[in-house]
Amino acid sequence: MCTDKAIVIAAYLPQYHPISENDEWWGAGFTEWVNASKARPLFPSHYQPHIPADLGFYDLRLPETRIAQADMARKYGVNGFCYYHYWFAGKRILERPFNEVLQSGAPDFPFCLNWANQSWTGVWHGASKRVLMEQTYPGDSDHRNHFEALLPAFFDKRYIRVDGKPLFFIFRPAELPDAKRTLDLWREMAVRAGLPGLFFVAEHQNPYWPASDHGFDAILNTRGFPKRREWVSWKTPLKKIHGKILDIRGVPTIVNYGSMSSHFVPDHDSNEFVIPCVIPNWDNTPRSGFRGYVLHGSSPDLFRVQLRRALDKVARYQVEKRFVYVKSWNEWAEGNHLEPDRKFGHGYLKALKEEVSGGG
Repeated sequence: MCTDKAIVIAAYLPQYHPISENDEWWGAGFTEWVNASKARPLFPSHYQPHIPADLGFYDLRLPETRIAQADMARKYGVNGFCYYHYWFAGKRILERPFNEVLQSGAPDFPFCLNWANQSWTGVWHGASKRVLMEQTYPGDSDHRNHFEALLPAFFDKRYIRVDGKPLFFIFRPAELPDAKRTLDLWREMAVRAGLPGLFFVAEHQNPYWPASDHGFDAILNTRGFPKRREWVSWKTPLKKIHGKILDIRGVPTIVNYGSMSSHFVPDHDSNEFVIPCVIPNWDNTPRSGFRGYVLHGSSPDLFRVQLRRALDKVARYQVEKRFVYVKSWNEWAEGNHLEPDRKFGHGYLKALKEEVSGGG
């Protein structure tokens, strides 16, 4: 379903199949489902665990699963997936699902990539100082190898483009040494390969960050995305929930979704091209326990309000640039998903479809 109101892209996590590295770090057969399924409520009215409905506890090695996801996304107004992509100085990880999508041509559903350029640590299990996979930047040779590895995806007919240029997100732009020089190198390589260039988007919490000064074409404004520093400055922990007083020292950081959602899409305009990021829900206690963060009280109706704000913001752009980014399609251990669960069913998906189609 395509409309003039928005091009909806949903972040897509590939960690639903076992890999040797996770087997070594966390035990045989570890996937995202291990953390998601063991979650338990940590305070009164805490919604955990999140149990998947229609698609079940799937395995992304199965093409039938990937096709079912795309069919569902398309039905409810998602126009493409943004697959998380991992590159550690030449080493790929969790690459199998996307590689099979690329090689098989199925599902026939638009996509782009987001380089999740961060070190992997044991933070999910309370071991933040344990480095599992370090993100390094050895130099131009590595950047060239990285680009060449991505080139088959950039040429795929399903790849999402802006003015003919493949759309590429970078998760932590500030950690990329001399970003402008690196992105200019990739643009030059893209032109030599026969592409009109690349369209780079920096994830950033500040919509006024000077993206163009660092070589980026746009900002994915993740202002509402829970990061410790931001939440400490904004949070108002709920000391009383449904009449019960909580000792907030023994519960995760709890923030009311309804009161926080006004922060997700900024009111004021930026001189940069800003892609709004909407968040249906968030609760990473399955990974982090009492160190986690909970957007409490999320609902499809409140998500709808956030969507309307995002759609209003992108209305000023040309139709082909009216991107709205949803975080996320399937980050279950962070309680952050559009995929249906047993509590809300298709509620969030229906809200998305109705707002994007104009029927909300």
